[in-house]
Amino acid sequence: MRFSLRIFLGYFLLVALLAAYVLSIVRDEVKPAMRQSAEEVLLDTANLLAAMVQPDLIAGRLDDGRFAAAMAQFALRSPQANISGLKHERTYLHVYITDGQGRVLFDSEGKAVGQDYSRWRDVLLTLRGQYGARTTLADPKNPLSTVMYVAAPIKHGERIIGSLTVSRPNLAMQPFIERSEQKLSRIVIAVILAGLLAGALFSWWLSRGITQLTAFARDVSEGKSAAVPRFVANRELTSLAQALGAMRDELDGKAYVENYVHELTHELKSPLAGIRASAEILHDELSAVDRERFLQHIDAEVARMQHIVDYLLQLASIEARRELDNTVEIDLNALIGEQISALHSQAGERQISLHSGETCTLRGEAFLLGQAIRNILQNAIDFTGEHGQIQIDVRYINTHAGMGVEINISNDGEAIPEYALGRLFDRFYSLPRANGAKSTGLGLALTRAIVLLHHGQVQIQNLASGGVVVRLVFPAR
Repeated sequence: MRFSLRIFLGYFLLVALLAAYVLSIVRDEVKPAMRQSAEEVLLDTANLLAAMVQPDLIAGRLDDGRFAAAMAQFALRSPQANISGLKHERTYLHVYITDGQGRVLFDSEGKAVGQDYSRWRDVLLTLRGQYGARTTLADPKNPLSTVMYVAAPIKHGERIIGSLTVSRPNLAMQPFIERSEQKLSRIVIAVILAGLLAGALFSWWLSRGITQLTAFARDVSEGKSAAVPRFVANRELTSLAQALGAMRDELDGKAYVENYVHELTHELKSPLAGIRASAEILHDELSAVDRERFLQHIDAEVARMQHIVDYLLQLASIEARRELDNTVEIDLNALIGEQISALHSQAGERQISLHSGETCTLRGEAFLLGQAIRNILQNAIDFTGEHGQIQIDVRYINTHAGMGVEINISNDGEAIPEYALGRLFDRFYSLPRANGAKSTGLGLALTRAIVLLHHGQVQIQNLASGGVVVRLVFPAR
């Protein structure tokens, strides 16, 4: 299982459990809170009605007094109210009054008159001077049929002469409770979804960083020139990437120096041996012609050594770089035209032609790209006959990574031997020229380093029709 998926599932489980716990707590609090609020309203209502009914109870006119008439009219009322989207078409308030012994004197529903309610908590506690209230099931088989009763004392002076109880079924509050629970459930679900989205984004962000680090480590292990990845708002991954980059540079530096010293020593042995042999001969008595010939040989070997050192310094500088500097938009057609003009004197009778159906541009360092193209053209001139053809084609292509630019430089010279095709980009490896000139064997190595620095690819192939083609492919950024 992927690391990011584990993080997401763990985050999902945590959010789901937390949301379920919060939802259960809030749901457990919704009903008690609403019923406490309703109880307070019933308490105020009971005390208000107790104060209103006191004169009628003292005068013994409960049945035909103003309070009884008012309650009769109240029972007939139809509010037709719309409270927060819920319609109310009837009243739910029930009122009964007892005397000082708990016997019912008045019942707004007319069912309990004359009954003894002295054992009900609302009446019992109120007649004792305490707060009296109770909740009773109207239907023992229905847990939602509870009715809340709240009583208030009816006093004559300081003496309690009766009690007045108001009641209301909790079922009347059930629509509000259910709506609150539904609203709460929607909110919790929205919070869970938002949390999951945040968790998914976080997992993707973390996984993407780890994937970049993995790709960087893989490129390093394969010897590719990869830039150290950078991460926004993640100091830990940034520090890890920088540590990996520093380790890569340290290891590359040691191996690079060791390899270069070995190759440079091997390559300089031949010209140094030639210079030493010529210098020893010059100590002898020689004719002027021979002396001049050996001096020219020494000058040529010194110049060759100088070229090797210059190329190595430039190659080392480019291979040590991880990113391009000061990039510009380059017109490849114009850049290639400049290199053709620069090599015009060396081309002799060879025909160098540029073919491009459109103006192709590439973002990079113009000087380096120009040098890479010149190195390839120089090799093409060296390995093409005096009246040969060198053709350059530039075009846009589609690659697996998107739009790209392809440069094909082909000649009609002799094919490259199969044993040499895989080594042409190695440092100090070169094939003999027809004119006998010696190469440093660093031109194509430098070209490859420049192409890789531009995130491109280069390959050399023999053409089936004869000749050789060098293909350069760059991303069109």
